[in-house]
Parts: sequence; structure tokens; C-alpha cells
Amino acid sequence: MAASNGAPLVVFDFDKTIVDCDSDNWVVDALGATRRFDHLLRHLPWNHAIDAMVGELHAEGRTAEDIRACLRAAPLSPHVAAAVKAARALGCELRVLSDANAFFIDTVLAHHGLSACFSATDTNPAHIDAAGRLTIRPYHDFGSGGAGHGCALPTCPPNMCKGKVLERILLQEQEAAAAAGSSRLRRAVVYVGDGRGDYCPSLKLREGDYVMPRAGYPVCDLIAAAPPAAAVRAWADFEDLARVLLGIVNDEIARAAVTEHAVVVPADCCRTMPLPVHQEALLPQQAAVRVPN
Repeated sequence: MAASNGAPLVVFDFDKTIVDCDSDNWVVDALGATRRFDHLLRHLPWNHAIDAMVGELHAEGRTAEDIRACLRAAPLSPHVAAAVKAARALGCELRVLSDANAFFIDTVLAHHGLSACFSATDTNPAHIDAAGRLTIRPYHDFGSGGAGHGCALPTCPPNMCKGKVLERILLQEQEAAAAAGSSRLRRAVVYVGDGRGDYCPSLKLREGDYVMPRAGYPVCDLIAAAPPAAAVRAWADFEDLARVLLGIVNDEIARAAVTEHAVVVPADCCRTMPLPVHQEALLPQQAAVRVPN
């Protein structure tokens, strides 16, 4: 639901964007299963390999609580936590769109007191079965009769096309605005990410939206080679993420306030209104994008 003050919708990736690690690797390494996980990856897609790995850990007596304990120690910058809370307080709707999984994400957000800041999470589903075993499934079913997501972009893994998910979110935005009969300008969308899988959703954004790629990570190379329609605002570290994001939020709120109070001048009046002697062109500012996973 759009904020009345023009605050944007902000969509975050999770791994290396909210937490400063890959959460799958973090858990596997913390539980001493790195070599076995690497072996599984030779035979299975990533999403299936992490499910098989947690299954093996369960068979050895590792519990869901053991996994939670690992995740509570995952690095999350205080700058990220502060930016999330500040953006929410300013009226932004926040969502997570991630190729991690629901159990990992929910555990981390709850531990840092951030769960209530997010309206929704789109990620690979996960649950604990009756035997206490954590099970992780792909967001888009693929293989063995599964239709998959159908995206031809090679940067999208088979289990999740974030571009398809963001398209659905944007459609819901349009439908909600139409149902409300709102005449206000649509709110901007800000997408924050780092990896190859974050390139496809950046291409779904429109003029007036923003993509915030993490500098030095794969999505920056992809965006530099073929930029999206959205404005690119790169960030180098988590303090930078907070600064760039809150700058966008404040700019969008200010823009909405100006639009709200703008005076509409009839076309006929323009013919008799003198033009100012001095006029300055407003030039859009672009952040430099530099660019491993």
C-alpha cells in the first residue's frame, strides 16, 4: 500500500545486501560441512544441494536450533539495521526478494528486531517437518515435470527468477492504485542487490525507479554493460548503503510534496507570462558505477 507522503517501495536482496555473507555458505561452514557441500554441488543445483546438506546434518543429529544459532551470528551491519528502521519510519514499504530461504531470512530478521519492518518476503520456501528436519524447496519448481520460471536470461538460476517475482509485485502495485482510484503520482521502486540474479529485476524497473547495486559485485558489471531504465545509485559499503538509500527516500518524499502543492496554470495564461531572464537547467546526477562474487 502506497505511503501518502511519496515514500518509495524498497525491495532488498538478502545475502551480501542485508547480511554481509552468503547465508547458505555461512551455515555450512559454521557446522563444519564445507567439503561435503562442495561435493554435493558437483551433482546438484545449488538449491537442491543446500536442502540435501541440511538433511545430512539432521541425520547426524544437528537440529534446527543449531542452524538458528549459526544464523544469529551472521554479520549484519548496524548501518543496515538503522537504514531499514529509518526507511520504514519515513513511510517506505520494505520487502525482501532473495534466493536464500524463508527459514534463514526469518531467523536473521527476528534476531535483529527487523521482522516488523518488512511487509513481505519472496524467497525459497522452507519448513521444519514432523521429524524436526529443515526442508528447503525451490521458489519455482523445475525439473521432474516442474515448469520452471521460463526466463531466458542466463543470470537467473533455475529455481528463482527475481525478475518474474518483481513483475508480479509491480503489477500488484498498479492494480492497487487502480482500485483506489488514486490520481497521485505512483511511488518509486528502489531495488537493492549485489549478485547476478539481481540483474533481471533491475531490468523490470522503469524511469523514475532506482537500482542500488553493490559496487565491485557481479550485478555492477552487468548493469555497466547494459544499463536498465532505472537510475543507478551504487553503494560501496553498508554505511554507504544507508546514505544512498535514505537520500533517495528523502528526495522522493520531497518530490511528492512539491507535486502535491504545485499550481496548475491554464495553457492560455502561458502565452502572456514573461519568461525569467535567467534559467538554469537541472541536470540529473548519476553515481559512478565501478565493479567479483
